[in-house]
Amino acid sequence: MSALTGVLFHAVGASSASLCYTPQKKTRAWSWQTYWLAQALFCWLLLPVIGAWITIPHLGEVLSEAPPDAMYKSFLLGAAYGIGGTAFGVAIRFVGFSLTYAISVGISCVLGTLLPPLIHGQLADILSKAGSGWLVTGIAIGALGITMCGFAGRFKEKDLEKNKNNLAAFSLSKGLPLCFLAGVLSAVYGFALDQGQPIADIAAKYGAGQFQGNVIYLFANTGAFLSTAIYCLYLHAKQKTFSEYKGISKATGNRALSLNYVLALATGILWYGQFFFYGLGHTRMGVYKFSSWAIHMIMLVLFSTVVGLLFKEWKGVKKRTQWSLVLAVMILILAVITLTYGNYLGMTLST
Repeated sequence: MSALTGVLFHAVGASSASLCYTPQKKTRAWSWQTYWLAQALFCWLLLPVIGAWITIPHLGEVLSEAPPDAMYKSFLLGAAYGIGGTAFGVAIRFVGFSLTYAISVGISCVLGTLLPPLIHGQLADILSKAGSGWLVTGIAIGALGITMCGFAGRFKEKDLEKNKNNLAAFSLSKGLPLCFLAGVLSAVYGFALDQGQPIADIAAKYGAGQFQGNVIYLFANTGAFLSTAIYCLYLHAKQKTFSEYKGISKATGNRALSLNYVLALATGILWYGQFFFYGLGHTRMGVYKFSSWAIHMIMLVLFSTVVGLLFKEWKGVKKRTQWSLVLAVMILILAVITLTYGNYLGMTLST
């Protein structure tokens, strides 16, 4: 039952992640870097601090006892993730939500799941436990489903080539390299959480319980904010867009400016909600905690595909494209079920 509860928490977090960048569509008179830095301020700096302050008892003592090595590694790996997150945001502009999530998260799913136990030298031992075969199968099925999402995206591009107006903002040649970069560096974030676990262990000693992971975000997310801010500030200096934070043209008015900040806050809350619930799910996955990343990422692709459909990103495509997307969704659902069952076996047969 604990594994199922963990998967449900991952589902809540993944659904939050699949929606987190949708408010961007409603912003007015802000350049990309203005919005991106504003939402990063909320989701990667302010909200992790507030979340840790509320949920981690004796936060000062926890931080004073935290191993410096764990803090540095989590911070630096988080900074690398920030570069990937920026590439992810730019890729959405070229290939849309569905395809960006499919490729980027597909790569992150495999690398982010296997990298921590592989580096710790624990992979062989983990794979010898009960239910591990189901986990490997689930990861493979998930990778297949994500690949199918990629094929559906390619079919979509071909369909849209017949309508030049619809194709204006769609560019696979520009978006694909960004998706690969985002995928590799997103996997690094999973490793940042792994490296920060000694800090979470201290938080658990002080009674943080299921919220122990929130203290890691103080370092991983701050690193992500730093690398993101550097790039956005560079764009601001290059394009002279600093003034967008304090004023909007007479045609749009200050009401639009206030709305932009609300939308940036909404993005921040949704993004932070992703990993808030990730932490709640992760603590319930028993001996196969490393599978949390795969479950979370597969669900993220699944829900982001649904979001893409709701936003009519697949409008006007052929039946072949529609059915390839349906097949991809069914495969992703099967992957989640398989991973959940593997975790259930690991908990029941390893105790």
